[in-house]
Amino acid sequence: MSIRSANNSDSEETRIGDSPRDSALEVAASLDPFVPFTEIEEHSGRIITVRAAAVGILCGVLVNASNIYIGLRAGWTTSANVLGAIVSFAVLKRSSSTFGPHENNIAQTLATASGGMSNVFISGIPALYQLNLLTTPAKDFFRLVILATMGGYFGLLSIAPLRKFFINTASRELNLVFPSSFATAATIRSMHSAAGGEKLAQRKMKWTIVAFFAAMALRIASMFLPNNWHVFDWIAQARLSTAITKFAFVAESWGWVIEWSPAMIGSGFLVDFNVSSSFFAGAIFAWGFLGPYLVSIGSAFGEPSDSANPPRRISYTAMSTKFSSSDHPSPRYWLLWPGVACTLAVAFLELLCQSKTIWKFLLTLTKKMSQSLINLVQTPQPRYEPIEQETPVISEKRQDLKELTLQMWLPGLVCVVLSAIVILRIQFKMPVFEAVVALAMSFCLMLVAIQATGATDTTPINAITKVSQVALGSITRSTGATVEAAQRLNLVGASLTNIGACQGCDLMGDFRVGFLLGTPVHLQYIAQLIGTLVASLVAPAIFLLFTTAYPCIISGDASSCDFPAPTVASWRAVAVVASTPNPSIPSSSIYFSISIAIFSGVLVIAKHVLCNNGYGWIKTVWPNMMIFGLAFTLPNAQTPTTMMIGSLIAAFWKSRNAKGFEVYAFGVAAGLVAGEGIGGTINCALSILGLI
Repeated sequence: MSIRSANNSDSEETRIGDSPRDSALEVAASLDPFVPFTEIEEHSGRIITVRAAAVGILCGVLVNASNIYIGLRAGWTTSANVLGAIVSFAVLKRSSSTFGPHENNIAQTLATASGGMSNVFISGIPALYQLNLLTTPAKDFFRLVILATMGGYFGLLSIAPLRKFFINTASRELNLVFPSSFATAATIRSMHSAAGGEKLAQRKMKWTIVAFFAAMALRIASMFLPNNWHVFDWIAQARLSTAITKFAFVAESWGWVIEWSPAMIGSGFLVDFNVSSSFFAGAIFAWGFLGPYLVSIGSAFGEPSDSANPPRRISYTAMSTKFSSSDHPSPRYWLLWPGVACTLAVAFLELLCQSKTIWKFLLTLTKKMSQSLINLVQTPQPRYEPIEQETPVISEKRQDLKELTLQMWLPGLVCVVLSAIVILRIQFKMPVFEAVVALAMSFCLMLVAIQATGATDTTPINAITKVSQVALGSITRSTGATVEAAQRLNLVGASLTNIGACQGCDLMGDFRVGFLLGTPVHLQYIAQLIGTLVASLVAPAIFLLFTTAYPCIISGDASSCDFPAPTVASWRAVAVVASTPNPSIPSSSIYFSISIAIFSGVLVIAKHVLCNNGYGWIKTVWPNMMIFGLAFTLPNAQTPTTMMIGSLIAAFWKSRNAKGFEVYAFGVAAGLVAGEGIGGTINCALSILGLI
């Protein structure tokens, strides 16, 4: 799963001046979220500039590298929307008095588009290699670039004609606020409209830079100096008593180590406390109770570890053939299936509980499209339709934002679809029918993802990709394909869904920012085209860099790997189950998987029932079973523990200095996440060069 849903809560509170009541979101809260900001001046001059492109693309590349690093360790990615807005303002505003909100929006759009497509490289693509369905990232680099390009441009070109529907026509009816995008627009608005906006942005940027370089230095230094606290090993060496020493030795073997990861601490700043506590609770249950219990009753088995610093004589994270069978599973293999079952149950039930909203969305979309076709046939359609009647009239010039024409997206979409069908057949041996189905599912599920993101700020990437995997698995099984072919088609098709949905959601959110600021649509669209091309080249290159330095990412050996890649395990498991007639899964794991899936489903339904009956506050304390289940797919509890520490630090900071937290927390968190990601990328390069 990609916790884009949690990390899309990138919406910070950008203050205007020195009064906390003047935060951008507090001011924006008094505005109609479906009406453009009227005080933003109309654009003049060029807004797609070399400086905006350079800063925006640089932000996107940094976020892309950070996302692949963090995603391979924790299983989620973040958007570059707010970070791109703040960094571009802080860098460019001082150098030019002509730098305005529209150019700021273009830089932010380039950052978001350039920072996309990383999600598939922490999930579907590594799963293909772990199942030996591709050769090596170096030999397959061209294929990976082509797959990313196809998925990215299919996502962009297919949602481009629906921009007006999602942003203008049905946004109020379907409550498509796009909260993170609204916050990004409010941030840009506040920085350009406030007297102290530039000074405030500079202060934020200062703390972001400090956090960035500190995290980067710590990550690079970790290759030479230990940055983990083996607390239980220290307790064991103290020899306090036989019982305490034995307990400490076992806890150390199960991976209860405090890893001082700036990125995970920063992630703890960004996500809701409910998310981090659910993640930590899942780790405690899986790796502090259930795993040791399984070993004690002989249902799972460990193996001697060759780790020498500090000594851990038993490893419970093996995923080799010897420890991936129904008769002799490792704890990680046994726990993998309940984790996948839990996340699948929650994903499907969350979609089911929103079925009324989705059905309303589909009916509205069909109605609007039918009416547009009727108008097109009966009478010449006006070039630009007015905004909804309930929105105030702004100005004819302001409404004329050069809406996207048919020629701007249709020829490109046709070329992408035809090329995809041919390339999928040649490069991935995907039959034409399956390729068409994969693209159709990518489009349909992308619509669901955009609707969910717009209404709840939650992108259900895990849900829609699993829908795609299960559906494609059913199709390939019915055609009598081999297990290898079925797994390849399963993962490649779902990867297309992943890329299209991620890029489509990000870029529709950018359209929302542009709508609120009054940025010309066609110029923002050009920026998206450029950024998508950058991402399709950068994401595979960064993935190649990481897998060259750390081959364990694609070999699946988690026992000695710095990157546990939890979402990869989930994708691989679903592909195996969907394509293998009798997968080797322990019967006890199957029964427990069914039980936890039912329990999780009951909690999801109960949450929706309570929220629909006036108990909306329950969301803040209700356990997040999707994240709870994700902890089962990790090989240890280090990541959830560090993330929980970050959330506790954030809570303490907010309780002691709410004003400072509102202003600087996001910048510090973004710097920590990006800094460690870039530091990890530098370590990859140094490792490849043989310098470390």
